[in-house]
Amino acid sequence: MEPVSVGLVGAGPWAEMVHAPELAAGPHTRLAGVWARRREAADELAARHRVPSYERLEDLFDRCEAVAFCVPPAVQAELAVLAAKAGKAVLLEKPLAADLDGARRLADAIGEAGVASQMVFTFRYSPATTAFLERARALRPYGGHASSLSGVLHGGAFATPWRLERGALLDIGPHVIDLMDAALGPVASVRAHGDPLGWVGLLLDHTGGAVSEVSLTMAGSGDLPPTRVDVYGAEGSATLLGSEIGDDAFAAVAREFAGTVRRGGGHPLDARHGLRMQEIIADAERQLA
Repeated sequence: MEPVSVGLVGAGPWAEMVHAPELAAGPHTRLAGVWARRREAADELAARHRVPSYERLEDLFDRCEAVAFCVPPAVQAELAVLAAKAGKAVLLEKPLAADLDGARRLADAIGEAGVASQMVFTFRYSPATTAFLERARALRPYGGHASSLSGVLHGGAFATPWRLERGALLDIGPHVIDLMDAALGPVASVRAHGDPLGWVGLLLDHTGGAVSEVSLTMAGSGDLPPTRVDVYGAEGSATLLGSEIGDDAFAAVAREFAGTVRRGGGHPLDARHGLRMQEIIADAERQLA
């Protein structure tokens, strides 16, 4: 299969650490160039991978088949619409947008344009997660619990303005809710309490009768445990630890995205799935407001 030429929108820490090197590494994708609001950052990242940087976003679109986004949610919701209208397949970060209206506009634009889309729910691309979900579904599961604890809000490269404003629910929530959704069945409703900038607790009801609890914080300190997901059922239990995910998950993202582009769509973690996760998050945020 000919490598898919992918333009990268964004040149921040995550783009530098993950998106750019993995898309450039091949063999399934080829990094076609970089665009970012900060031209100096785009130039530096592009030079590191020996690809062009572009002053105009439209010029990047003209030179690639697909576009990967690594920008804040509100920016993604705006710029990915332009990519879809330009006929480009899109690789999207979670959350899909900063708010539900933006997520709906983006998902609708992708659907109307008929372009392929895929979400970067990183956990889901790991062999450890695949094995966990197979075990969990075989348990005749009736419930579960997940926790994701970090100190991101205290500083560092990922203490970005949108995370400092919205907290754990919008940032980590999509990952963990997606895992519970995959293990126990589609989430039918959510009840939320707590503070997104402190501790958030979620009670999820799943179609089929299972229930699960989710605990989230990005305000932790000290030696915190890894993200953990436990599922219980009539046939036993299954556990997934974040430390099991490994460093090759994004290589699988790039490989699967190339296949999605070549097929013209059809990935289970597409923009509509991202919209469904955002609807759950929006409902929880309304309860916490």
